[in-house]
Amino acid sequence: MTDSSQSHLNTLAALAIAPSGVGDELSEYVADVVKVIRESGLHNETHSMFTEIEGDYDDVMAVVRKATMVLADKGYRTGVTLKLDIRPGFEQQMDRKPALVDEILAKKAKSGSED
Repeated sequence: MTDSSQSHLNTLAALAIAPSGVGDELSEYVADVVKVIRESGLHNETHSMFTEIEGDYDDVMAVVRKATMVLADKGYRTGVTLKLDIRPGFEQQMDRKPALVDEILAKKAKSGSED
């Protein structure tokens, strides 16, 4: 087994951070969180429910912590939903995974297969 502190652990994270008890509209709070993620320099994309981040495990987890603290440091009860896909030896999975699905669907459409 290799020492993970010396090897790159490519990590793809799906992250949602939001406060509780502040009303129905959370966009203002989410924008503050997303700003920290975007300023991290890690590859990221924001969608309607999650922001995806890709990079080395330690870098991703540092951004998750910093983004969480944006709200927690202001005293908000902060909910964090985090899903990680750690794939040593892989890169650019945020772009590659959707592209692979598109390739498979295109092949199936061309062949007329529904399976």
